Amino acid sequence: MFTGIVSDVGRIESIDGPGDLRVKIACAYDTTTIDMGASIACSGVCLTVVEKGPNWFAVDVSGETVSRTADQWVAGRPLNLERALKLGDELGGHIVTGHVDGVGTVVDVEADQDSTRVTFAIPRALSPFVATKGSVTIDGVSLTVNDVADDAAGTRFTVNLIPHTQAVTTLGTLAIGQSVNIEIDVLARYLMRMEQVRGQR
Repeated sequence: MFTGIVSDVGRIESIDGPGDLRVKIACAYDTTTIDMGASIACSGVCLTVVEKGPNWFAVDVSGETVSRTADQWVAGRPLNLERALKLGDELGGHIVTGHVDGVGTVVDVEADQDSTRVTFAIPRALSPFVATKGSVTIDGVSLTVNDVADDAAGTRFTVNLIPHTQAVTTLGTLAIGQSVNIEIDVLARYLMRMEQVRGQR
């Protein structure tokens, strides 16, 4: 479990494939404190540490995960990193599972005073789970939704990125057309399931 508060920006050093990928990620973490088998969110994707060394760790990324996440599995790509939440840690963002629900696309980036307003397009299937002033996770970063608009093609929503978020995550370099990992609020997921079950009675 995670909070969506990024604690480091790592970088993919190498990728071994084909098939399932062994991805080596450089980081600023003291990797002596990372257990083998630990979970680390990599731009919103919960992955298991299978190898490590000084200032790097490696994870295995299945073909299924590659097919369902943003186009991020390339050498040199920066990744938002967050280590798993420990009992007693401050819950500064919102509850994040590290399970990507879909891939969104950046459709607009514009200055908004000192912040940057970014608009994302998401598939219709995710539309019921994104609400104004609700929480959403973009590439592993917990954000608040500004507004939501539905149309025939799907749903668009906007977020504001404050200067701090732009400085300490990869979101400061978002560009139009870029794909991102989207995780909806876990509470929204369960509420929808409850409604589905209630409707079957």
